[in-house]
Amino acid sequence: MTTRAKTPEHLADLDPGERRAKAMSLGLPAFRANQISTHYFTHYNDDPESWSDIPQGMRELVASEFLPKLITLVRSITCDNGKTRKDLWRLHDGVLVESVLMKYTDRTTVCISSQAGCGMDCPFCATGQAGLTRNLTAGEITAQLVAAAKSCAAGELPGGPTRLSNVVFMGMGEPLANYDAVMRTVRNIVTPQPDGLGIGARSVTVSTVGLVNGIEKLMDEDLQITLAVSLHTPDDQLRDTLVPINNRFKVAEVLKAADAYADKTGRRYSIEYALIRDINDQAWRADLLGKLLKNRHAHVNLIPLNPTPGSKWTASRKEDEKEFVRVLESYWVPVTVRDTRGREIDGACGQLAAAEA
Repeated sequence: MTTRAKTPEHLADLDPGERRAKAMSLGLPAFRANQISTHYFTHYNDDPESWSDIPQGMRELVASEFLPKLITLVRSITCDNGKTRKDLWRLHDGVLVESVLMKYTDRTTVCISSQAGCGMDCPFCATGQAGLTRNLTAGEITAQLVAAAKSCAAGELPGGPTRLSNVVFMGMGEPLANYDAVMRTVRNIVTPQPDGLGIGARSVTVSTVGLVNGIEKLMDEDLQITLAVSLHTPDDQLRDTLVPINNRFKVAEVLKAADAYADKTGRRYSIEYALIRDINDQAWRADLLGKLLKNRHAHVNLIPLNPTPGSKWTASRKEDEKEFVRVLESYWVPVTVRDTRGREIDGACGQLAAAEA
């Protein structure tokens, strides 16, 4: 069995106090940590050689101890006239992960990965079928964000410079299975500049397949982030197969935890539901879902499945999708159908990494 090289510690793995303490432990004044944070989180610059306010003789130390190179771009592919871009990253140990940057009329969103692969084993998901390689560090997750913010500021998307406004933890991996690194990243996102990216907590969404213990921990963070639950079917019998963690946390228990999160935060949660042809898109399942959610502080986000090459799983027929929406609306359950961004660029999480590998 080979031992993986440990990911080098990065500025983004530390809170502001720890950054200053590390600077002093290296013989640097504490204020140097503030300067490094400003360059990284405000100017999206991770190259100390280009910083005029850091002495030349100090830059190599700062680079190696605070800003080691954690991710390297392998390639980018775009669609939607350039408004959707998927980036494939190689981590320091050769592992591949993906992020997706999407520009809309009213916002710019990045979807980021929190694990390389995923251990949840959902059969319709390209990442789930790859299995879990390892957790990402907060530094590796945050690096995806800073790269996205830099691309936005540099005007790399159509329409010129913009600001990265929304973050969704819906890329590769189960965020709540890598809880500490994800929460450090969330703090990096919501902490005002220069110590963080200064994106509002309400613009951050953390997705989970339903790790009840993770949702309960999230409640105690006192953050106004949005919780998204990947439910995919309202009945335990099918969900045991589609989302195997359901064998541990049943639908009723997952919804109870989501309700408690909504009560604690005042935030409506999202039910993610991938519509899969002839599997979970029947009108009777929409009826059951409507009955389950009609008095809950929840919103349903229907997702036409991005098919994986060679897979038996595919998107629902348009008429079945419309009927599903109609049934949910008859229960006054708020429902939207997600914009199918990225289908022609292997949009489903894990497909680009699998193709490269």
